Parts: sequence; C-alpha cells; structure tokens
Amino acid sequence: MADQVEVMKGICRKPGVSYPVLTPNLKGFQAAVKAGASEVAIFGAASELFSKKNINCSVDESLQRFDEVMKAAKEAGVPVRGYVSCVLGCPYEGKVAPEKVAHVAKRLYSMGCYEISLGDTIGVGTPGSMTEMLEAVSREVPVSALAVHCHDTYGQALANILVALQMGISVVDSSVAGLGGCPYAQGASGNVATEDVVYMLHGLGIQTGVDLSKLMNAGSFICRSLNRKTSSKVAQATCKL
Repeated sequence: MADQVEVMKGICRKPGVSYPVLTPNLKGFQAAVKAGASEVAIFGAASELFSKKNINCSVDESLQRFDEVMKAAKEAGVPVRGYVSCVLGCPYEGKVAPEKVAHVAKRLYSMGCYEISLGDTIGVGTPGSMTEMLEAVSREVPVSALAVHCHDTYGQALANILVALQMGISVVDSSVAGLGGCPYAQGASGNVATEDVVYMLHGLGIQTGVDLSKLMNAGSFICRSLNRKTSSKVAQATCKL
C-alpha cells in the first residue's frame, strides 16, 4: 500500500460510494486518513498460521493491534469495516472451526466495526460449510452486520453467496473481472466476479441498481489495462441474451 496516496488522489469520487483503505495497524490508519480515506478496514484471520504469514502476529495479537486503530478511528469519526480471512479453510491449517470464526467476528464487532466481512480466502467452501459457519457466527453477531467475501477457486462462490442470501445476508463483496487474490494463499483464484454476481441477482429478481453492460465494459477496460483475461463467466459467454 505504498502508493495509496497516489491511488486516493487519482480517484474521481462519486456521492454515495465508499472508498475504504485497509489499515493493519495505527501507522497504516494514520497514513490512510492523511491520504484522504473517509473509511478504513481492519483485517484479521480465523487461522493462526495464516495470521502469522499474512501480518506476522497471532490472531490475539492482531486483535490487540486493532484496539488502537479503533480508538483513533472513533476519535476521528472514521467508520471501520472488519474482515475475517480463512473462514472456510486455510492453506496451512486446512479446515477452520466455525466457532473460531465466530470468536474473531464477535471480537471485531465488539470493538466497533460496523460490519464484518467473512472471507473464504482460498475458495474451498461449499454451501454446506458456508451454512455451518454462518450459523455459528450469526449466534454471536447480528446477520444485519455480516457480509460474505467469496473466492471462486473451486467454482463454488455463487452457490455459497446464494446460501448466504437465503440466510439473510444482504452484503456481498466481489471484484470486477474476478480480480484479486492473496500472496499468502498460493493457488487460490481471485474474488468472485462482480459481473457474475449481478447477473445472478438480476435473475433472482433482486434490483441492484447496477447496469450490467456498463459493468462489463469496466471489466474489459481493466483487463486490457492489466493485460490479463477476465475470470467472469458472464463476460466470457458467447451466447448473449
């Protein structure tokens, strides 16, 4: 995030759109606010080994670090979103217990995060494991304060999102063209493609306010700019409706 100042300056901000910045510690928070961030995000993990690899500390240590970030954010009037990584599996530990996810999510919510995004970082989840995890977390955190963040490594992201919607969750993280990934989750694909999520939601009769054709144009633009192929099935489809 060394170039966050340039990135924030280059964004043409639109009313009603949030531009949060990931802040792993107080120094990161201060830099983000200085760069013009009006919302920040803190990120922990439900896996000890992943936490060590990703932010070089234990899960409990990471949560302690966030205390000072939350205090500074509250004083500055900056809303904070919390993320939990590896909620359905870890590249180092394997299956993650739903109770562990619930514990971390509860801690973040208790600190003052307005929303907790539950991330299937390596995309190994299935509708069954998603249901089990969400049942555990929703006993500790209101469903209205939960979001899901699915990667599509095994092609299960849309199915998992549908399960989350059926369980009352209404916030879904995604990325145009399926961009994203994590250097500490080798072999995992990027986030679920926004184009595919919007296509599914429209098929369910859910009004998103998103113009799918314009969204696909945005995906084509960024893929050309990065010289990479889209991961969106909707964008790849040759049979257009």
